[in-house]
Amino acid sequence: MANPLEKLQGTIILGLIITIILAILLHAFALDYIWVAFFFRWLHVLSAVMWIGLLWYFNFVQTPSMPKIPDDQKPAISKVIAPTALFWFRWAALSTVVTGLILAWLNGYIGDALTLGLAGGGAKASAIGAGMWLALIMAYNVWFIIWPNQKKALGMVEATADEKKKAARMAMITSRVNTMLSIPVIYLMVSAQNLF
Repeated sequence: MANPLEKLQGTIILGLIITIILAILLHAFALDYIWVAFFFRWLHVLSAVMWIGLLWYFNFVQTPSMPKIPDDQKPAISKVIAPTALFWFRWAALSTVVTGLILAWLNGYIGDALTLGLAGGGAKASAIGAGMWLALIMAYNVWFIIWPNQKKALGMVEATADEKKKAARMAMITSRVNTMLSIPVIYLMVSAQNLF
C-alpha cells in the first residue's frame, strides 16, 4: 500500500478526514445556520492562507532568489513552478473574495461592511469593510494586472523582449502593492473579529 502522503491529493484527503473526525469527536458539526456560517469562515481562512501565503512566497522567496539562480536553471522556475503557483494564487484570491462575501451575507453585515460602516454596524463594520475593499483591490490586481503581465513575462503569450521586461516589472510592482496591502488587510480582518 502506497503512503498517501506521497501525493498532494492523498495529503488533502487525510487532512479532511482528520478534520471531520475531530469535528465529530468535539461535537463541532451540525447542519444549522451557525455551522454553515462557520464553514464559510473556515473556507475563507483556508483560501486566504493559500492566497497570502503564495503572495508572500513570490515576494519573500521567489523574486529575491531569481538573481541568484544560474540562467540555465531559471526555466525550471519560469516554465514549471511560477505558472503552477500563479494558478493557485489567482484562484485562491477569487475563492477568498467569494467566501468572504458569502460569509458577510450569511452574518448579515455585507451592506454595513461594503459601506464602511456608514450604513450602520459601527467600528466593526468599518474595520471589516475596509479590509474587504482592500482585498477586492488586491484581487483585482491579481486577475487584471499581475496575471496578464505574468503571462507575457513568462512567455505564455507572445511578447517582445521589451514587452516581457515591462510586463515583469509591472507584475512585480503590483505584487509588492498587494504585499503592502496584505498587512493592513490581515490587521483589519483580525481586529474586526477580536477588538470590536
